[in-house]
Amino acid sequence: MLVGCGTTRPEPGFASLFDGVSLNEWIIVGGWGPGYGITNHILYCMKGTGGNLFTVKEYSNFVLRLDYRLTPGANNGVGIRAPYEGVPAYTGMEIQILDDTAPKYARLRPGQFNGSIYDVVPAKRGALKPVGEWNSEEIIADGSKIKVVLNRTTVVNANLDDVTDPAVLHEHPGLKRKGGHIGLLSHEDYVEFRNIRIKQLPERP
Repeated sequence: MLVGCGTTRPEPGFASLFDGVSLNEWIIVGGWGPGYGITNHILYCMKGTGGNLFTVKEYSNFVLRLDYRLTPGANNGVGIRAPYEGVPAYTGMEIQILDDTAPKYARLRPGQFNGSIYDVVPAKRGALKPVGEWNSEEIIADGSKIKVVLNRTTVVNANLDDVTDPAVLHEHPGLKRKGGHIGLLSHEDYVEFRNIRIKQLPERP
């Protein structure tokens, strides 16, 4: 439940990753320009600047919850189990955040639509709210199982062990990573985030 603009009431087992006033839990890696800012307890990715905003800490198995709001044609992503180095969509995994209704995205591949594990597991469509409205997303990473719930609709329910195509595995070595950073992945478009919190799950053998 929202309290003010950018914080939530405590949820059992969850820790906040964004306090609404600082980026103490985060570090900007790469890119150019300021990249990210805060206004009215909302974290935003600045238009026309690059760089990825990563958590300082690493996480392996977890439930991540956040809200995001898109502008027309905006593109971003949530990196999971990602290192600081390389492109997170490949060295880790990227859960796509995208206004995939924009005309410029008329020819997307299935794995590029909003909510997908980028270019690996396509998301079910239809759960994304209209541009300008807040979306609530939950990402569950538990061993090889990755689940994405968008606005209470499960759009991805994948077992990474089922990904066996050698070409995909070669292009996405991050699918085999056991842990890493969580990131917000700039594509130079204005996107807003709030209510970012995480619950760690037990390690798997």
